[in-house]
Amino acid sequence: METVIHPSAILGPETRIGKFTVIAEDVCVGVSCEIGHHVIIHPGTVIGNNVRIDDHATVGKRPMKAAASALTQELELEPAVVGDNSLIGTAAILYRGSEIGNNVLVADQASVREQSSVGSFTIIGRGVTIENKVEVGHHCKVGAGAYVSGPSTIGNHCFIAPEVTVTNDNFLGRTEERKEHFRGVTIEDGGRVGANATVLPGRTICADGVAAAGAAVTQDIPPQTIVAGVPAKPFKPVPEQQLLENQVTYTNGTNGVNGKIKDAMLSPISLLELQAQRAGIPDKIA
Repeated sequence: METVIHPSAILGPETRIGKFTVIAEDVCVGVSCEIGHHVIIHPGTVIGNNVRIDDHATVGKRPMKAAASALTQELELEPAVVGDNSLIGTAAILYRGSEIGNNVLVADQASVREQSSVGSFTIIGRGVTIENKVEVGHHCKVGAGAYVSGPSTIGNHCFIAPEVTVTNDNFLGRTEERKEHFRGVTIEDGGRVGANATVLPGRTICADGVAAAGAAVTQDIPPQTIVAGVPAKPFKPVPEQQLLENQVTYTNGTNGVNGKIKDAMLSPISLLELQAQRAGIPDKIA
């Protein structure tokens, strides 16, 4: 089977599509995008301008609900959205209902589940799992192999090192009561979590709080405090030079108001312009 582009799909000028790729109905791909080989873009997905999607990636996939699933719901989800200048790696999976901001990297084999969002200028490392109902702010880094369960909120300028685990079930899968007590984690702006640390359900890492490598976070972390150990205990204050307020900040058009994902999405006006131009846009097959 060669590349398949549904007649209702919209492709912007200078966009190139690889071999054996499938672009489904009502997909909108912006200007100057590079879509690799064997990519699948599911119905209704919106891709911004200058986006690169590498081989075997899947965008807009509908979630599957197992018979024994406690959290996955059968919902009517909005199409997936990928903002301008973002990079989606090989075999990455973005589910329907996910929102990816501008200038984001979702690395090889990472996945972002439904009803989750990733803010602009954030890096989601190789093999990371962002479960459903997770909000990741802008200018964050989530290291390779990290697992973030939902519902969780990660603020702006946060750092999550490789192999960190964020949990949501204190009942460890036992009893029906657990379904009433699923609780994710909150990491406030500037919060950081060291390699192989585990953050237990319902905990808050306050602004500029730090969990050291290997820590088991069983209590909230106060602002500007480093905790370490199993279970984690206060260790020392965060050095002043490491505080977020003392770092070089970036200007990207999203920080000045509230940094929410919606501020970084592809403008609907540009989509309308693409639709108006559709008759004169040739499909480009690499």
